[in-house]
Amino acid sequence: MPPPAASSRYPSPSQPSGKSEVTDLKSQLRQLAGSRAPGVDDSKRDLFKKVISYMTIGIDVSSVFGEMVMCSATSDIVLKKMCYLYVGNYAKGNPDLSLLTINFLQRDCKDEDPMIRGLALRSLCSLRVPNLVEYLLGPLGSGLKDNNSYVRTIAVTGVLKLYHISASTCIDAEFPATLKSLMLHDSDAQVVANCLAALQEIWSLEASHSEEACREKESLLSKPLIYYFLNRYSYLKGRSKFQYGGVCFCRIKEFNEWAQCLILELAVKYVPSDSNDIFDIMNLLEDRLQHANGAVVLATVKVFLQLTLSMTDVHQQVYERIKSPLLTLVSSGSPEQSYAILSHLHLLVVRAPFIFASDYKHFYCQYNEPSYVKKLKLEMLTAIANESNTYEIVTELCEYAANVDIEIARESIRAVGKIALQQYDVNAIVDRLLQFLEMEKDYVTAETLVLVKDLLRKHPQWSHDCISVVGGISSKNIQEPKAKAALIWMLGEYAQDMSDAPYILENLIENWEEEHSAEVRLHLLTAAMKCFFKRAPETQKALGIALAAGIADFHQDVHDRALFYYRVLQYDVHVAERVVSPPQQAVSAFADTQSSEIKDRIFDEFNSLSVIYQKPSYIFTDKEHRGPFEFSDELGSTSITPEVSSDIVPAQQFEANDKDLLLSTDEKDDNKGLSSNNGSAYTAPYESSNISSQMQELAISGPAASATTTQSSFDFDDLLGLGLSTAPAPTPSPPLLKLNARAALDPRAFQQKWRQLPISLSQEYSVNPQGIAALTVPQSLIKHMQSHSIHCIASGGQSPNFKFFFFAQKEAEPLDYLTECIINSSSAKAQIKVKADEQSTSQAFATVFETALSKFGMP
Repeated sequence: MPPPAASSRYPSPSQPSGKSEVTDLKSQLRQLAGSRAPGVDDSKRDLFKKVISYMTIGIDVSSVFGEMVMCSATSDIVLKKMCYLYVGNYAKGNPDLSLLTINFLQRDCKDEDPMIRGLALRSLCSLRVPNLVEYLLGPLGSGLKDNNSYVRTIAVTGVLKLYHISASTCIDAEFPATLKSLMLHDSDAQVVANCLAALQEIWSLEASHSEEACREKESLLSKPLIYYFLNRYSYLKGRSKFQYGGVCFCRIKEFNEWAQCLILELAVKYVPSDSNDIFDIMNLLEDRLQHANGAVVLATVKVFLQLTLSMTDVHQQVYERIKSPLLTLVSSGSPEQSYAILSHLHLLVVRAPFIFASDYKHFYCQYNEPSYVKKLKLEMLTAIANESNTYEIVTELCEYAANVDIEIARESIRAVGKIALQQYDVNAIVDRLLQFLEMEKDYVTAETLVLVKDLLRKHPQWSHDCISVVGGISSKNIQEPKAKAALIWMLGEYAQDMSDAPYILENLIENWEEEHSAEVRLHLLTAAMKCFFKRAPETQKALGIALAAGIADFHQDVHDRALFYYRVLQYDVHVAERVVSPPQQAVSAFADTQSSEIKDRIFDEFNSLSVIYQKPSYIFTDKEHRGPFEFSDELGSTSITPEVSSDIVPAQQFEANDKDLLLSTDEKDDNKGLSSNNGSAYTAPYESSNISSQMQELAISGPAASATTTQSSFDFDDLLGLGLSTAPAPTPSPPLLKLNARAALDPRAFQQKWRQLPISLSQEYSVNPQGIAALTVPQSLIKHMQSHSIHCIASGGQSPNFKFFFFAQKEAEPLDYLTECIINSSSAKAQIKVKADEQSTSQAFATVFETALSKFGMP
């Protein structure tokens, strides 16, 4: 946010109380401008410090610009620096005033002191005023030929600044050719590095419309230049064009860390002519692996890895060689550096876990490490676990389960479960997992239940041991949706081995309305079906209640599954059993969250933020900065082309088609006058007469269907305990929530409510392709949601991530609904969090929000 106005700040000794003090400062500077009295420089310093301090805290002191320039006629370098700082700050916003500085800056560029020459040249190039470009050419040309390396270094950077101000002026003055000559012949390593950086940027920008620049850019990757920068003596011996004054320099060691990384990044792009070329470069860079700077080590590692990709045996030896330097950096640096190095080590561990298997103790968590480092170490312990070290690793992970940091405790339990899914011999691991259930900590129990479920899917032979322990857990103590869903899955899958399974499910189904998670309700439907096939008499009533509640459910997926189960049971119970509860088969492997292509792309972007984020750069960078990779190649085209748009079905037509899949022709005619279920395309069959007609009119081919469709469905309803033939019709679903189109909410009130109210529900929706294509800027969605009486109070972000804060008000009642909506256009997903004054209506509002979002971008 902008700084407060000067009048609203508290006065301080270093701050003027009004314009009069700035005026006094101006008059004092004017008096000292032409004075040569003893001690005048000290007085100027005090005044200059005041000016800089006022400028730093945001006070406009541009009125003293002329006086500051007049006072700059001094040999005191401290005064020069403060004056240059002042001029650089106000020059761009005051181009007319900048003209006053040209004379004294050009004069200082010819000063005897190289420090003053360099500072003056840097300030002159930092004015960034297009009208003053002509005044830069002379000082830059002189600076590039200066005898002092500091001035030449500043001049090289000034050429790049000139290019960004006026590219044509820079090219016409032939500065790139001068930089190339300096790069090849200058004796100072920093000058060479600056020339390389400037030429890379200039030629990269010019290559799009200049063949000569394209050739020059490619020449940077030639063998002579690569060896010139790396400077292997045996290659340079006798080649005087790469020597300066008859002396051969070991270039790579002379450069500072930043320049070494720049050169190593250039070496990565070099294509060696043969294997000898590869070994020569690796031998030359061997000592860079021992460098104290982590950036240099990682850049060297990237060179080694990329050079040996086509040499399998050598590539493996490279892993062995780089392991020790990276592990040393992890233990010797700051937590931030350790995390960066660990992220790269994690990438290498995933590609070659067997090489790091013997070094697993390096990845044990230390008590004083931050949580983000511990979490990454847990992932690495999971990746390197094998038959030889599993026992030690699992023992260590079990200690972390009692950690005071709940998130680390959860991650350690998940790590144990992942190791169990990777190994064939899981005897000891299963015992450890089951011991977690005895810790009587909610989050430990929740994570363990999820892992036990996955373990039983892969190793069904352990069902007896696991079920005997899981059966003693009360479902009332499980609050997390994923854990409750895992417990329900085991109740349905192993109902024959758990004596209380039908009764636990019945108790959960009776509390259907209190269950807010759609995932849990979906698992309840499936578990009730499975339990019905194994223990029908005990589960009959519970299944009937579950199906009735599911058909009337607001959530579309729950409604669809319940209706599907209802109809497949009505068609043939044996077919339903084969569909819902087939013979159990072990899962051979679980799907990886990242494809091999994504992992290879991240590996190609080694030593970059892609490794830290564990995502390719195209996901988190703007399109213009993605380099050679096209957006459509990775994520698919999100825009709707004319050829594709003709095949897209409008929302209403899609709902009608979906309805046709479930209802017969006569039934559609009967339902034309009925209102939809909370905006859904489906209408729940509430009345017994409608249910009867549905059962009789189902058009399912096959002999089984012909035999069953002639019978009444009342017997089937009685079997499930629905009692639809005699019981009165249930209460219809509530109507859609009506919102106030003229709602208003102050931003401060929104912020205060957002802090005070708890999250009522959190859901994830899919955004249609038309919506993704229309979401080029946040304003497009804001206008659309406003047309549905949902107003935006704040928004931000850019593709692919957009964030919105919406609010809405219930019609005729002062009830507010606050919503945070995060949309990722690359995954076409929207995550929302809803906070409401009346939490009981949060689901109804979420349905309205989802309906409005689903229509975004539709014609």
